[in-house]
Amino acid sequence: MRTATIAEVEIPTAEDVYVIAEAGVNHNGDIELAHRLVDIAASSGADAVKFQTFSPDKLVSSTAATTPYQRDRGGSSDQRSLLESLTLPETAWAELRDHATQSGITFLSTPFDLDSAELLVALGLPALKVSSGELTNLPYLRQLSALGVTLLVSTGMGTADEVAAAVAACADAPGLVLFHCVSAYPAPVEECNLRAIPAMAGAHDVPVGWSDHTPGLTTALGAVALGAPILEKHFTADRALPGPDHLASLEPDGLTEYVLATKQLARALGDGVKRRMPSEEANATLVRRSWHAAVDLPMGTILEGAHLSLLRPEGGVSPALDIRGRVVSRSIPAGAPVTHSDLDA
Repeated sequence: MRTATIAEVEIPTAEDVYVIAEAGVNHNGDIELAHRLVDIAASSGADAVKFQTFSPDKLVSSTAATTPYQRDRGGSSDQRSLLESLTLPETAWAELRDHATQSGITFLSTPFDLDSAELLVALGLPALKVSSGELTNLPYLRQLSALGVTLLVSTGMGTADEVAAAVAACADAPGLVLFHCVSAYPAPVEECNLRAIPAMAGAHDVPVGWSDHTPGLTTALGAVALGAPILEKHFTADRALPGPDHLASLEPDGLTEYVLATKQLARALGDGVKRRMPSEEANATLVRRSWHAAVDLPMGTILEGAHLSLLRPEGGVSPALDIRGRVVSRSIPAGAPVTHSDLDA
């Protein structure tokens, strides 16, 4: 599989999962709240914190309606007004980048237009996230591919053919990661189709992660078990805040649990090679059986079944070897293990 790099971290990383804490627009247009979200993400143990960078007039027409879930959560009736209320000043991005860097967490953002993308690249961002809404925007994907950074492309609402076309459009990018995604907030668990993760990875030979809009941990753990090396999860300072995404986001304690659980699972998966583990060594010799002398065995005894018992511990010859017919080379007292050195060659 082709790998991709985010701030010197290679994806996939053995026995780890890269977790992006998605702040998105949960700052509600408030720079101080945005800084607080950086702190929450850093404290959770996430690898990166991600925002969304856009200019409303370059993203939506003045007549575009908000989505049903946005209206249900008290948003404006038109997207332009909603996005204007969620916009940060251009100077915020350098501030937030510096804050994230000082906090030991990688700063990422999703640009929704080329000017925003170029701004982020100029700030030194190592990767750009691409929203599911841009999956079929092939001219935009080609433009982003020319910017020289890794692209993280969400595939929500997409078909297999649309994903293939997007991958082709990203051919010039130095690295590519796809995200399986269900673009509903929250996403119904029964519609998650997590087996698309290994299917897309096999089809396109690139890492495929899970952009998780579901409640709870179930799908995240399933995604990691199916091979997703990278996750994205919305979080907020407070789910009761007004705004379109807070209700489908994790609060700080939930984000910490999410990061811990998914990273533990990634370590637990291992490399798939069946072998005795270091933690088993102390028990193995005590609970495995070996051949023992059932009676006193003088030197020269030709071993028969009645001479032998299979008992713990593992100090004698393994039961996997049949030692009947072998000749005892020195006397063995009853109850003692029968070792290789006790037998003639």
